[in-house]
Amino acid sequence: MSKRPTLDDIRAARERISRLVHVTPLEHSSEFSRMLGNHIFHKLENLQVTGSFKVRGALNAILTLTDEQRSNGVVAASAGNHAQGVAFGARRAGIHATIVMPVGTPLVKLAAVKRYGAEVVQLGETYDEAAAHAAGLAAERGAHLIHPFDDPAVIAGQGTIGLEIVEQLPDVEAVIVPVGGGGLVSGVGTAVKALLPRVQVIGVQASGADAMAQSLAAGELRTSQRTVTIADGIRVARPGELTLAIARDVVDQVVTVQDDEIADAVLLMVEVDKSVVEGAGATPLAALLERRIGLRGKRAVLVVSGGNIDVNVLGRIIDRGLVRTGRLVRIRVMLADRPGSLAEMTRHLARLGANVLHVLHERAFSHGRLDETSVDFALETRGKDHAEEVVRGLEEAGYEVEVLT
Repeated sequence: MSKRPTLDDIRAARERISRLVHVTPLEHSSEFSRMLGNHIFHKLENLQVTGSFKVRGALNAILTLTDEQRSNGVVAASAGNHAQGVAFGARRAGIHATIVMPVGTPLVKLAAVKRYGAEVVQLGETYDEAAAHAAGLAAERGAHLIHPFDDPAVIAGQGTIGLEIVEQLPDVEAVIVPVGGGGLVSGVGTAVKALLPRVQVIGVQASGADAMAQSLAAGELRTSQRTVTIADGIRVARPGELTLAIARDVVDQVVTVQDDEIADAVLLMVEVDKSVVEGAGATPLAALLERRIGLRGKRAVLVVSGGNIDVNVLGRIIDRGLVRTGRLVRIRVMLADRPGSLAEMTRHLARLGANVLHVLHERAFSHGRLDETSVDFALETRGKDHAEEVVRGLEEAGYEVEVLT
């Protein structure tokens, strides 16, 4: 394969990996289309083998190795999805795989890599620290290092998504892609621009890990000094030399989104489209929801890159999302310290349609009078308007209400 993968390389990759990966669905979202004023389609790579697009590039890289390279095994560094792809591909090819993963890797991804039979080494706080160790380990063992994005075979494998998009939606007008190191957007952009040059290819990064956006703006590689984002799949401090060069030619723009915006998009994907996605996979939707991209009325494909989200993270995202949208509120009310006061209060809440989730009844630490007690309620409501209606209703009933944040 040439240093820079071509459309023919991507087509060859599809033939190579087709028996082991899914052609993932391209689903129209009527609700998001209505909300955003676009024709929105989701390319559901969260339904891919291993739960992520990464298996495409990893498999292609493994299947292009020589017999000698296979005999020495492979090494990779990854926060999770590339690791699973390499582990899956190595098991299918019957070769040994060693994966170096950062210490904070989500448990769901760590467990999956071990389940595929790979040797796991946990080291470093970030992907870049893990990658440095992986490179040294590969040199020490004589193993082949499979880079998660700056590798022509990996990029060609990811580009097979672009072939599928064009075939599934020939009149597509924009493709929106999560960006970390740039392997996915480089591969998809290469395929899409070769077949449909008019189509916009737009990358989305987390604002806390925006090295590709910085590099494109500067015209040279830039490194983020500190990468902080809930989107661990794209938490990369520095894009690749090859991916940056390709992105210059095939990516029309790169925008960034905040973590709170990513979290809101994850929650909306669960609620509206019934899809569980990880932070990286929700970034294209976040960019549209926050109007970072002007595509009103156009047929846009959002690449939902993966669904391997830790259930604890998902739980926190759901809880915080409910708070931000006013569907989960906490209030503090001073009640007379006598029998029946709490029951009377809960009757008011029932009348107002609020569901009581938790009650904290506090006497010793209350700042009220000795004949009063402080009671905190966690309430489930229908949204901000309903929450405000509940507070007004309690105040009209004579209660002094403090909304807790």
